[in-house]
Amino acid sequence: MQFFGGSEISPSPPAPTGSGNNANMMYIFNRNGVCLLYREWNRPLRTLNANQDHKLMFGLLFSLKSFTAKMDPTSVEKGNLGVPQLPGQGCSFHSFRSNTYKLSFMESPSGIKIILVTHPKTGDLRESLKYIYNLYVEYVTKNPLYTPATPIRMWRLDQDKKTSNITCFS
Repeated sequence: MQFFGGSEISPSPPAPTGSGNNANMMYIFNRNGVCLLYREWNRPLRTLNANQDHKLMFGLLFSLKSFTAKMDPTSVEKGNLGVPQLPGQGCSFHSFRSNTYKLSFMESPSGIKIILVTHPKTGDLRESLKYIYNLYVEYVTKNPLYTPATPIRMWRLDQDKKTSNITCFS
């Protein structure tokens, strides 16, 4: 982004890689706004604590959904701006792009919201978001040890050691 003096305020992000590893952040929210999962891979600045960040992201999505529903040219009944929309109601919002990132969004019929923040030149991610949602259904909601509306705990096998230590990080 350049201002009047021509000085570079925010550098352009690195170009997308050929391997498809362009995701910077991923959020999964439930219908009540509880952040079930947050992962970041490339985030150079940390200006907020995690709770503030999650609230701002959920608020941004709520506002964008409300705004797109209000501006929907096909709907006769506009309703009040800020009134919650049910999943599938109103105009659908999928993504927006800035000069430094692209935010892609999917909401399931059950109210689960999946957000990917990627490089601005990344293409349409609707199929990828559906794939992530299918993984969520298969490995989280069908897991008998998972308690609904609680943050998702990730498990992985430790490949660096000869033993199969399982470590959990949240």
